[in-house]
Amino acid sequence: MNTPALAVQNLSVTFATDGGVVDAVRDVSFEVFAGEVLAVVGESGSGKSVSSRAAIGLLPETAQVTGTVRLGEREVTSMSARELTGIRGQDIAMVFQEPGAVLNPLLTVGAHLAEAIRAHPISGTMMSKKEVAARAVELLQMVALPEPQRRVDYYPHELSGGQKQRVVIAMAIACDPLVIIADEPTTALDVTVQAEILDLLRDLKERIGAAIVLITHNMGVVADMADRVVVMNAGVVVEQAEVHDLFAAPTQEYTRTLLAAVPHLGEPTRTTPVAADAETVLEVTGLTVEFPLGLGSGTFRAVDDVSLAVRRGETLGLVGESGSGKSTIGRCVAGLQKPTSGSVVVLGTDIAGLSSRAMRPLRKRFGFVFQDPATALNPRMTVGTCIAEPLVVHAYGDRATRTARVRELLDSVRLPAGTEDRYPHELSGGQRQRANLARALALGPDLLVADEPTSALDVSVQASVLELFIDLQQQWDFGALFISHDLAVVEQVSQRVAVLRDGAVVELDTGATILRAPSADYTKRLLAAVPVPDPVEQRRRREQTHERGGPSSTV
Repeated sequence: MNTPALAVQNLSVTFATDGGVVDAVRDVSFEVFAGEVLAVVGESGSGKSVSSRAAIGLLPETAQVTGTVRLGEREVTSMSARELTGIRGQDIAMVFQEPGAVLNPLLTVGAHLAEAIRAHPISGTMMSKKEVAARAVELLQMVALPEPQRRVDYYPHELSGGQKQRVVIAMAIACDPLVIIADEPTTALDVTVQAEILDLLRDLKERIGAAIVLITHNMGVVADMADRVVVMNAGVVVEQAEVHDLFAAPTQEYTRTLLAAVPHLGEPTRTTPVAADAETVLEVTGLTVEFPLGLGSGTFRAVDDVSLAVRRGETLGLVGESGSGKSTIGRCVAGLQKPTSGSVVVLGTDIAGLSSRAMRPLRKRFGFVFQDPATALNPRMTVGTCIAEPLVVHAYGDRATRTARVRELLDSVRLPAGTEDRYPHELSGGQRQRANLARALALGPDLLVADEPTSALDVSVQASVLELFIDLQQQWDFGALFISHDLAVVEQVSQRVAVLRDGAVVELDTGATILRAPSADYTKRLLAAVPVPDPVEQRRRREQTHERGGPSSTV
């Protein structure tokens, strides 16, 4: 314990831009030891990811770095490109935030894993093709990917967002690294799989003595996993403490504000009751979606006879594990996926069989917030142009009117002046998602389909976006289908909740009933897997779960 596995000392990082020099990180110091989890928390743009990317030598050429980063006794900041390649994956590995941007769409899951396995053979000798294939399946089993023997041959587009994240984690742990930097490793995961991934990281820490730097905005995950916590704001460290001390008695106002913004199950919501005679803006009846599995392999039923409705001014929360069919239902509702059977009636029109041309007049009536902000915004267009695109397509006003509308929308999602002139890659993950939300709201929709709209946001911005969402719904009276794996978030915004499993609805009722007194065992397991932002309580719940051999039935 005398030598840290990873030590960051007086690290400063600046970026040269057309507008001058940007100070991303200033005089940051922290260390993590073998067998320890260090959580780094803070708002989007606080410097969390920049600090960690410096530790693995993944900053762009425009970055100017001062200070030192040591991996054991070796100084990373002075390494050559070849030396950095030698340590990545073997000694230090990274789990990136957005799996959709990490995985090559032209390679199968097995090919991704084979590349990672062959780069640094654990035994020091090259593995045979058969051994590599077996190791790939083993890694997928470790990260709880269903049917690993079959899914090893899948391409990324054939996996859900959570399943893709599990593949990325499998790649990171392929060579049993001594330091794992996990940048929002559970952002795209439902609560049950999140619990499994956290157990996996905890097992790696204990089994091989790995040091873990956990970058996250989920304070429940921090309470569950961390030994110590570093709090960052505006590129500097504002507080460091043992996890129990931080939650019990934070010393800095910023930390107290951060903790106060964390949503808790059971908190009162600001949602208002919907009038009994409110117009039905969405009615889904008998919706079934099947996908072909390949030549002679039959079909996979992603959505199985689902019926639900949303009224004007109402939010229906849609929850369930990754691969349960949530996003597929959302895409059907938005006219982006053709159902195999059933009807999807939006504002009185069944869109299930409409052509793209017939759909166009209806598209201005509903918005869509996609799950992955990195792929939702066109990388060749400025953020302002991306947000204005629906306005241009549907001939909203003149150029001056559209410019003013874009600025109004950016203000509403707390993005600063000048953001409209930047490109998506120049924004943090949370900032991109806020821009994505602004784009969906551009035309004042009657129906909003929100697919994990806050999954990439830190807790303080998440709280403001959820408040904005509720305010806008009350002002514009739109109906919303709110898809999320964060049950506390769903409780805050939803009047009713539908729980999905394997493409079918297992329970549909008011939010209060579903999330406080569920009747289905599956819903109880989901609730039991939600980490709470209290280290003492979270440890008690985890021990209780392990004693019972499975998730607790109470929260």
